[in-house]
Amino acid sequence: MAKILSIALNPAIDISGEAEKVQHTHKTRTHNQQQHPGGGGVNVARVIAELGGTCDLLYLSGGATGTLLNAMLEPLPIGLKPLPMHDPVRVAYNVRDMSTNLEYRFVPEGPLVTQEELASVFDAVETSEADYVVASGSLPRGAHEDTYARMADIVSRRGGRFILDTSGEALKATLRQSHVFLVKPSFGELQSFVGRKLHHGNLGPVAQTLTRDGVADYIAVTLGGDGAILATADEIIHLPAIEVAVQSAVGAGDSFVAAMTWAISQGWNVEQAFRFGVAAGAATVMTSGTELCRRQDVNDLYASHTGC
Repeated sequence: MAKILSIALNPAIDISGEAEKVQHTHKTRTHNQQQHPGGGGVNVARVIAELGGTCDLLYLSGGATGTLLNAMLEPLPIGLKPLPMHDPVRVAYNVRDMSTNLEYRFVPEGPLVTQEELASVFDAVETSEADYVVASGSLPRGAHEDTYARMADIVSRRGGRFILDTSGEALKATLRQSHVFLVKPSFGELQSFVGRKLHHGNLGPVAQTLTRDGVADYIAVTLGGDGAILATADEIIHLPAIEVAVQSAVGAGDSFVAAMTWAISQGWNVEQAFRFGVAAGAATVMTSGTELCRRQDVNDLYASHTGC
């Protein structure tokens, strides 16, 4: 059975709630509060576990909030590999304004990590036997922009497959320096990487050119309400968004990556895995706050839109 390792260099404790109306100056009282362990790599591991898969989670944890994060993760069927850092784990907050149905997401910059703390992460990636290594989320302060590129090279040297979901300079550095198996940028992130305006008509061909240039074997571009595009060296597949009742978009991209990774690790072909990822993203949108997707919803949406 293929092994999966998810990496969370900048995990979070995600708190969500609802307010009758969000307003400045005055107190905004919230209700229906939820709290979950979060951050890209943590969410990936959560979803793989929810889908019935097995996954190890390598993450940095520090401070009192790190202790709380560890306690929140321990009950989950995930192989935990925490590594210490001095600074505390960040706390993010998401509030839905019920009067407008708009979400407000407050995401702090997070900890400042040292090169010594990151060295332990590289050592763990070096010794890992995972077939698939998923690096998802932002880099913490103090991490060099080529951090994920170095990880991709380590995984590639030992014959593993590296999957990337990040943004900004970390995305640019990795795709310019290293080859990855799968990368999942948003429309805006891909546009920023190529350095020019894109539109839906040329998005697929641009992504396909990148695969032919050796940037990645597969590029899956998420388009929000417009669905997603998968580009390979041989084909371009566009899937429309699955229409569902929208509750929260938090973690939809993480769920997409997790489901696609899990499906590929199970031997599904890449198009099936892509469709499964789209179903997982839609299933996450159906849940409130930071709950992420439910296995039955993912399976139902996948079946109803593929005939499987």
